[in-house]
Amino acid sequence: MKKADDILELVSEFKARGTPFALATVVRTVSLTAAKAGAKAIITPDGRVAGGWIGGGCARAAVLAAAREALADGKPRLVSIQPKDLLDEQGLRPGDVREGIAFAKNLCPSRGTMDIFVEPLLPRPSVVVLGASPVAVAIADLARRTGFAVTACAPAAEQGAFAEVDRRIEGYALPVGEAGKRFVVVSTQGRGDEAALRAALAAETDYIAFVGSRKKAAALKAALAADGIDAARLERIKAPAGLDLGAITPEEIAISILAEIVAVRRRRERGVLKAP
Repeated sequence: MKKADDILELVSEFKARGTPFALATVVRTVSLTAAKAGAKAIITPDGRVAGGWIGGGCARAAVLAAAREALADGKPRLVSIQPKDLLDEQGLRPGDVREGIAFAKNLCPSRGTMDIFVEPLLPRPSVVVLGASPVAVAIADLARRTGFAVTACAPAAEQGAFAEVDRRIEGYALPVGEAGKRFVVVSTQGRGDEAALRAALAAETDYIAFVGSRKKAAALKAALAADGIDAARLERIKAPAGLDLGAITPEEIAISILAEIVAVRRRRERGVLKAP
């Protein structure tokens, strides 16, 4: 069993790599239990306990299920694992949720109770800008100050336009899949629009916006459709980008786009799928 310092070190490693995981912490025990208050375990999205310990098979199944759910919706859970007779006394069944507490049955001979807090720790949502236009630079600056991880995708000669970002990719070779929420904005100012849109459409993203006029976006979509790109994927492109704030300057346009990204992110977290 890893010591507390080892668990904290492993948490830091997972965070540094941008690896999603759930941290399960025993917050209360009653009677005899295998694990005691303060015990922790790190659980990966595939249901593996990567470090720590919170008890044997009596608790494991319920905690792993809670971890999977927490990682799926980004919300923490409090799981109370109790013996059957105690659940019966409260009129509860395994799987019931009451006042935010999920209840599970303890099958161990010890017949104790453990309350376990399961917290999802997900990578920071990222904003990816493709292009180095004044709008792209303004988005990168504003997004980073708003708590997003920022990736700048642009030709090497244009990377100098970005003062400080979390990651730089030369050209538009956007990784197809990555952990965490990813919001992509194409703003090349005509220098690579089609290539950037192709890269964005090929990736797993939560939002794709194109900075340009409706007419230009329609022409690009038509060209991409003629080249075989599925119409449903093309419909994901938001153009013009951003909320209608009457924005004119690059900074104002960046505010409107980031506001739309925030709206999309928070609506989906609440389960509201309607576009802002």
